[in-house]
Amino acid sequence: MPPMPANRGPQGPSTVDKLKMGAMMGGTVGVIIGFIFGTVNIFRYGAGTHGIMRTLGQYMLGSGATFGFFMSIGSVIRTDASPIAVEAFARAQRRPFIMAPIPDAYRPRTQ
Repeated sequence: MPPMPANRGPQGPSTVDKLKMGAMMGGTVGVIIGFIFGTVNIFRYGAGTHGIMRTLGQYMLGSGATFGFFMSIGSVIRTDASPIAVEAFARAQRRPFIMAPIPDAYRPRTQ
């Protein structure tokens, strides 16, 4: 039987998970924006020779792919943290402890 993994507290998503999450969020927003702009352009200028669905699909796909790509890169850049920030986050997440009172022998004397 394999040993039990050490419980090191809560762990967040990995860099690859954040990359995928950024791509999904950016792709979703990009497709919606592409739908809006594509619809407006089709109403203003017409669908052209490709038809309504193909023209709208091209707007949606292009906008979704572009925005998803940049959102995923931005998520990875934001994930890259300095050691100082990682240590501050770890300190904030650990359990608080109550400090024992300082004995009189170690207190500075006031004159």
